[in-house]
Amino acid sequence: MSLITPKTRSAISKIAGKTITLSPHNNEKIIIIDFGSQYTQVIARRVRECHVFSEILPYSTKASLLAKDPTIRGIILSGGPASVYAKKAPTLDAAIYELGIPILGICYGMQLIARDLGGTVARSESREYGSGQLSLKGATPLFKKIKKKFIVWNSHSDRIEKLPHGFSVFGHTENSPHAVIGDLKRNIYGLQFHPEVAHSDQGKEILQNFLHTICRCQSTWTMDSFIERSCEKIRAQVGTGRVILGLSGGVDSSVTAALLHRAIGDQLTCIFVDNGLLREGERTGVRDLFARHFKIRLKVVKAKKEFLTKLEGVSDPEKKRKIIGKEFIHTFEEAAKTLQLSSKRTPHPFKFLAQGTLYPDVIESVPIGNNPASLIKSHHNVGGLPKKMNFELVEPLRQLFKDEVRELGRELGLPREVVDRQPFPGPGLAVRIIGPVTSQRLKILRAADNIVIEEMKTSGWYYKIWQSFAVLLPIRSVGVMGDERTYDETIAIRMVESQDGMTANWVHIPYEILAKISNRIINEVDGINRCVYDISSKPPATIEWE
Repeated sequence: MSLITPKTRSAISKIAGKTITLSPHNNEKIIIIDFGSQYTQVIARRVRECHVFSEILPYSTKASLLAKDPTIRGIILSGGPASVYAKKAPTLDAAIYELGIPILGICYGMQLIARDLGGTVARSESREYGSGQLSLKGATPLFKKIKKKFIVWNSHSDRIEKLPHGFSVFGHTENSPHAVIGDLKRNIYGLQFHPEVAHSDQGKEILQNFLHTICRCQSTWTMDSFIERSCEKIRAQVGTGRVILGLSGGVDSSVTAALLHRAIGDQLTCIFVDNGLLREGERTGVRDLFARHFKIRLKVVKAKKEFLTKLEGVSDPEKKRKIIGKEFIHTFEEAAKTLQLSSKRTPHPFKFLAQGTLYPDVIESVPIGNNPASLIKSHHNVGGLPKKMNFELVEPLRQLFKDEVRELGRELGLPREVVDRQPFPGPGLAVRIIGPVTSQRLKILRAADNIVIEEMKTSGWYYKIWQSFAVLLPIRSVGVMGDERTYDETIAIRMVESQDGMTANWVHIPYEILAKISNRIINEVDGINRCVYDISSKPPATIEWE
């Protein structure tokens, strides 16, 4: 059996087009027009932190589309890597300026406003990258209750030379005489710096002023309201049908399961595939929490033998990933087929497949024209599904960022051990074993990794950093244990801090914690006589070793 109907394939193809409509059933939202900035998602997250829903759309979005949505309270034009005077620079539908909706342009967005409305933009004699001091002048609601001088973060090599008609200057830096501009009558503003990044001192306050004072948003975006609206939407989509969800035990699938169960109860059945590549106690933990505590219908598939047989003798990390991915789809489909066959004897068969797709998955899978930042990565939740499927998709988290998913999980009553757990790779421990994967090497790594987790939680460091784990290296070295010579393998300990996993720094963990982890691993795990600490950052290294 394969998993997709033409109806669902059509829906997926629309996702890969040039517009994304989430229909959050909110009575207010902010639209962010993306010009390829590395900070676009940060803008969206900052807006949501102010309890206002935000939606990212590509620069090709037409004014006619926005005009049809009465919930739009404001528009933010993002930064971007291009220069507005470049031949293939992304442009904006000029009719958007005439919608009467407040607009805030950031960096490239500001320069675009200036050029489109009759001003002049040119190459700056002195580029501005990094921090600088902004000095304000005049009065504008954008800077209500904000001090006159503060540090901002710049990243640009162009600047405005001539203002458009109706605009005034409200701030300058050393190299940008027009660092803040605005047309108070039309409620169109521009900032040459980036208020969305943490390096800008008053950035959050500036965005709050735009949202609440200028756009008059009421801050209705909360997890309580999201749960209520989502449950209504899920019930309307599913009706009396039944839903299958692949539950991994990770944050996204766990929160998806809890939300779906809140909405439709026993109409949900979760499939947990134990591929033998999981952490210590993973299967028992998932069963105890979801089947016994939440009373969610759970089908556990034991497939360790099948996965390890396929992986036998394979060392190449990409081959490992492909083998594991293909075998998982096969195993899941067989389990789903069994459920589907049994459901045909009931009046309400399985019709839906649920996924923990998040908003970044959707955004990053949508090309943005010819922009250099066009396609960040493709995601299996968006574009990697089988071409034929007998289910319709249910994706209740596709409006949310990761931090919002964690908040939602807490609201739904999931324990901290699930909501705030550190990321774990899809291929599991297989990509933390350098070289071939065997039952014995999995046993060694699983025990070592469990010691890392235990000691990090005991010390209080587990929830402070992004990731901490063990890696089994194919390196043997001489050791001395009990006056006897040993020739055993090596464990590398990896600990990093990060905001989103795109970049990461190694953690300066206290030596006494490292010493305890190393001592425990060497004393308690047979086959290991040496531990090393990975002090490389990303880039140039990656977080995972494979």
